[in-house]
Amino acid sequence: MTAPTTEAAARPDAIKRRAGLLALAASLAAADLGLKAWAQRALLDGPMEGGPLDLQLAFNSGVAFSFGAEAPVWTVVAVTGLITLVVAAVLWRTAPKASRLWGAALASVLGGAVANLIDRAPDGKVTDYLHTGWWPTFNLADVFIVCGGLLIVALSWRTERD
Repeated sequence: MTAPTTEAAARPDAIKRRAGLLALAASLAAADLGLKAWAQRALLDGPMEGGPLDLQLAFNSGVAFSFGAEAPVWTVVAVTGLITLVVAAVLWRTAPKASRLWGAALASVLGGAVANLIDRAPDGKVTDYLHTGWWPTFNLADVFIVCGGLLIVALSWRTERD
């Protein structure tokens, strides 16, 4: 009997890493989708004041800062779907060898993107519910996307110099 090759031995770890990161992305998407469903029921009568962060129901037919709100729904869904697929592919490809932070950042972006895509698909609008008073109303998926994106940028700056 021969010992497994390094590549074959690494395969179960790669599967575990990919599965873990996809599970994280799915959990983040589920959390946001659950909050969106709650907001659509609980905030119909008006906003809930919470200090620096209020809960206020809003719908956005565009993407960030309502960009593309006038575009046909199919275009916004197709473009965001394509971007989501690219993020998923990058996560899948880099998961086996990437750092945990890199994987978590990609899973965060993917989870937020999937949640917004699922929310947008039926009617072309994303449900927003977090309101500061000085910033456009947003949702938890947006927080995941922005924080994951910022972490990716920060990690990209932290490259090893030879």
